[in-house]
Amino acid sequence: MRNVICMKWGTKYGPEYVNKLYAMVRRNLSGPVRFVCLTDDPSGVVEGVECRPIPTLKVSSEKYDRAGWRKLAIFSPELSDIEGTVLFLDVDLVIVDSIDPFFDHAPGEFCIIENWTQRGRNVGNSSVFRYEAGRYGYILEDYERRHVEVVGRWDNEQMYLTAQASPVRFWPEDWCKSFKHHSIPPGLNAWFRRPAKPEGVRIVVFHGNPKPSDAIAGRWPDKPFRRVKKTFWVDRHWR
Repeated sequence: MRNVICMKWGTKYGPEYVNKLYAMVRRNLSGPVRFVCLTDDPSGVVEGVECRPIPTLKVSSEKYDRAGWRKLAIFSPELSDIEGTVLFLDVDLVIVDSIDPFFDHAPGEFCIIENWTQRGRNVGNSSVFRYEAGRYGYILEDYERRHVEVVGRWDNEQMYLTAQASPVRFWPEDWCKSFKHHSIPPGLNAWFRRPAKPEGVRIVVFHGNPKPSDAIAGRWPDKPFRRVKKTFWVDRHWR
């Protein structure tokens, strides 16, 4: 069984992010798929998405159960009924081509993006990663057992995840690109040229700002001195 899992909590992302991700997966993945959203609020999510509560992290305070660290809950035994290959996708990305290769690449191995700003340092970006269900429960167990030490040693969950799942296989470089780093023209060019869709890309990751809706509207919400022109190819795919 091919499984796709995403997570949504709090109010930062509305149900439309889950619904559009589900629609993009259905258009770009052949064959049957089990699509699961781990969320604290399933309202507004379309039929076809299996909404389930986010497993609770057994940690000493909310400080260690927020931001990206919550992603480690996907390894919880509460999800033991999910079997086979799992592709984890952040909700704020845009799929622009077939994602079948993400299930076929390096079968059985843990695959993840090589973080664009830390190349050569064995650091993954957890916006898109794949694993075999039931194989990595030890990562969550280790985090719950020594979460204070872990957070003090690793800056974020993706650095810790890559180290614990090692050896990992990075996706081919062209498959996953950053909208911010690879699409928006550098410097003043961003004021005059529209963001380009990178050659050979399958998934465009929108980490931080701008988000897909911002790219479509041509705005950068938190940095008025930054510019992103209206990006029509994002509008065509993010639906």
